Amino acid sequence: MEIVVVGRHTEVADRFRQHVEEKLAKVELLSPYVRRVDVEITRENNPRLSDNRERVELTLRAKGPVIRAEAAADDRFGALDLAIDKLNERLRRAHDRRKNRRNTKVTPPVDVRPLDEILTEDGGTDEAEPQISTPAALSEPGDSVETTIGDSPVVIRQKLHHADPMTLDDAVYEMEMVGHDFYLFIDKETSRPSVLYKRKGWTFGVIQLDNPCTGAPVTDLT
Repeated sequence: MEIVVVGRHTEVADRFRQHVEEKLAKVELLSPYVRRVDVEITRENNPRLSDNRERVELTLRAKGPVIRAEAAADDRFGALDLAIDKLNERLRRAHDRRKNRRNTKVTPPVDVRPLDEILTEDGGTDEAEPQISTPAALSEPGDSVETTIGDSPVVIRQKLHHADPMTLDDAVYEMEMVGHDFYLFIDKETSRPSVLYKRKGWTFGVIQLDNPCTGAPVTDLT
């Protein structure tokens, strides 16, 4: 298993790199097919965020969906422990899913109402949003870039991902594995770009575009 540790806006000491390798050594017990774990450490310099100034993001790449976990704390060692706890929980859930794969699948309720009705209930507005263009530099899956909107302090991180068509059930599963509130995917049945997102309680919503695509890489604004 390869472990790659990188720092964003911060240096990573050899002592911490060694600590990461020791803490991640047990990952192979829960995911025997893991090939690589990417560890990204980000330091927040804003004094108001001192309690969460160190953020650790773990991305596990193995046979099957990518599994991601992240956490923040006042020091990177504590953030790493929290992130590993989340990662291990998602690995256990993935293991249980594989074990029960043959059982009947139950897909959570999906909101299929018109988009304007969904936005009205969820507090959406018709106000114009700043326009963000996709940089030409994003040409290969995995490419990412950060841009700002005019003179504002808003920073937009864009990353290109390869998109294989999948079912709605698989999209729900993979969204839970990465711990996000939304998931962008290509619907296997309709070939439409779709966004799955969490609503209230245990319900989910899906927004689809009416233009089918061929499974080309997609841009994720995260």
